[in-house]
Amino acid sequence: MTHVVEVKGLTKRYRETTAVDDVSFTIEKDTIYGLLGRNGAGKTTVMSILTAQNFATRGDVRVFGENPYENHRVLSRMCFVRESQRYPDDALPTHAFKTARLFFPNWNQHLAERLIDDFQLPLKRRIKKLSRGQLSAVGVIIGLASRAEITFFDEPYLGLDAVARQIFYDRLLEDYTEHPRTVILSSHLIDEVSNLIERVLVIDRGRIIMDEDTDSVRDRAVNVVGDTAAVDAFVAGREVIHRESLGRVSSVTVLGALSAGDRERLSSAGLDVAPVSLQQLIVRTTQHAAGAPEHTSVDEGALR
Repeated sequence: MTHVVEVKGLTKRYRETTAVDDVSFTIEKDTIYGLLGRNGAGKTTVMSILTAQNFATRGDVRVFGENPYENHRVLSRMCFVRESQRYPDDALPTHAFKTARLFFPNWNQHLAERLIDDFQLPLKRRIKKLSRGQLSAVGVIIGLASRAEITFFDEPYLGLDAVARQIFYDRLLEDYTEHPRTVILSSHLIDEVSNLIERVLVIDRGRIIMDEDTDSVRDRAVNVVGDTAAVDAFVAGREVIHRESLGRVSSVTVLGALSAGDRERLSSAGLDVAPVSLQQLIVRTTQHAAGAPEHTSVDEGALR
């Protein structure tokens, strides 16, 4: 596949804080990525550097094979939509869309108008008077209608309600299918976007801890549930990334796919096995990487 972004040894420091710590990765053409991680993990910093809105302390960044800084050839092919986007005080949504139409060569006005109707966006209200959800809609419309070759969405849809978020997901997938491009979607709502993303990049404390195809990630771990002694016997020698206990019952998350023999052992021992959602896996992996205690005692009814 073709790399549209190549990052080598990227580091960003702010005085005593290292926001991004020697990360290297590539981003492929015409793929939807999930850039996932906790608040402060370094996601926004990485996207800001890739779009030339921030500077690296060290490392090399290439977008379409070039340094993006002050490079119109590169920047005109990217769109960065962020929750904290600022607009002039007297700007209307129509002003934002007209400006975007001039900047992005692949801008599709028909799609923009359809999205305006979908989100019921009031065009004659000043942007500074819009609700948080309406402001998020402005960013989403620009990100989708730009049809940029690379589009970064840095959680711009957090102000949208569940119905509006689903409209965003549906329109993104629908337009991506007809007009493939590279999309990097930063989100805390991992389960909501799990069916959209094709590749997962997880960043934690400034480091990349996961860079895999989504389908491969889904098979990386399982939950084993049942009598604590039987569970402990089964997971002995396996990498445990989380454990919950309630009385004599335990639920343990282990890395690694199960073989046919493993499943026979589980059945013979009376143990249940359940898949781990993408969100659970990323949360547990992040906790494990951070050195959090793997064992948790839970209250009645909390064990699932």
